[in-house]
Amino acid sequence: MIDLHTLRENPKEIFELLERRGVSRDSLEDLVQADRQVRSLFSKRDALRAKINDLSKEVGKAYRDKNSELAQAHIDASKSAGVELELLSQQALEAEHKRNALWMVIPNIPDPKAPIGSSEQENLVVRYWHPENGYSTVLPEVEYSGYKKVAHWDIGIELDILDFARAAKLSGSMFPMFKGSGARMLRALTSFALDQHTDEFLEIRPPSFVRRETMISTGHLPKFADDAYQIEADDLWAIPTAEVPLTSMARDEILEDGDLPIKMTAATPCYRREAGSAGRDTRGLLRLHEFDKVELMVYAKPDHYRETFDEILRRAEDILQKLGLYYRVLDLCTGDLGASARRTFDLEVFAPGVERWLEVSSVSWFGDYQARRANIRYRNAIDQQIYHVHTLNGSALAWPRVFAAILENFRDYDGSVEIPKVLVPYMGGLDRILPISGGVAKD
Repeated sequence: MIDLHTLRENPKEIFELLERRGVSRDSLEDLVQADRQVRSLFSKRDALRAKINDLSKEVGKAYRDKNSELAQAHIDASKSAGVELELLSQQALEAEHKRNALWMVIPNIPDPKAPIGSSEQENLVVRYWHPENGYSTVLPEVEYSGYKKVAHWDIGIELDILDFARAAKLSGSMFPMFKGSGARMLRALTSFALDQHTDEFLEIRPPSFVRRETMISTGHLPKFADDAYQIEADDLWAIPTAEVPLTSMARDEILEDGDLPIKMTAATPCYRREAGSAGRDTRGLLRLHEFDKVELMVYAKPDHYRETFDEILRRAEDILQKLGLYYRVLDLCTGDLGASARRTFDLEVFAPGVERWLEVSSVSWFGDYQARRANIRYRNAIDQQIYHVHTLNGSALAWPRVFAAILENFRDYDGSVEIPKVLVPYMGGLDRILPISGGVAKD
């Protein structure tokens, strides 16, 4: 949640920043008004409580003075105030509930440095990286042979490592099935990535189903309930990303200054209903209801967020570089930011078979937005005051589109697919997947 104190102190600045991401001024004014009403009612409630306490003291004083008539008058006044207090307390709680409902759906305040725009078309390309040319700020000229311009879903069938038909028979559309060397390569990607991160990040294997308050902490509820899978009988939710349980690891806790930053990594399945996809990008591995991902998550002190952000981004890029995949880095505009994020950089790999850039990682800084929802704080060692931590996370990486890009980029003229060298040790020495029937290689 955004900091209401900041909103009260700098409403004009906050209004302007949130308008950049499409938040209406009316919704913000409704929140300001609701907050003002809550504070007014609680102030009146507290004043009435103080009055009742004073009346109680006056009752005792009157009895000591043997003035029973005055004592009874104070008792009657106290009872009347008590009835009023009960009503006022109920009004205050109802007003607080109304304010919180408005507060919970207001997205995070974007970083003033985030590009201003209304949609993904206005995201800013920061840089490109190609295995042959390294970094570039302009789009490299890359030529692809015809045999690389085959979609990964066709390659997967040729190699007998993807079986979408049987997956659909078991679970419906947009669920994948990896087979044989494909299943092993998926496992290899996960093991390779975890080995790259566990030098500094604590490996966690969290539950795949979490409570409602865990989803609320990251901002996935209530706003994105339609995109989540729920077990209604237990009010448990399938995690859409390991960010959800990792963020709540320290929910309602006060951490010590010296323990920060706390760095975690997790490999988990992720579940997303993709309710709004409406047939868009639903072929192959481009958009799935279930997929595997390695996540990086950090609790950081507010003044250390930038170096942490850069480290997560560097680690995600390093994985792509070691895999030998051509990618670009995007600075997301205000209209394309996730609701909880202040700033996000995306990594997209190029897949020549589908001739598209595919998002494989989002690295985000959330400020104290999630920490306020989850009540994650730390004690500053210098002034001993309690502050909210900043949370950051990034995928390193999400595997389906990486898998697709490997098939399309590493396909050879004979239809076989070369295994990226860094994965060969995790594949038991296998360095190439051969087609089951000679393939359909194109010149």
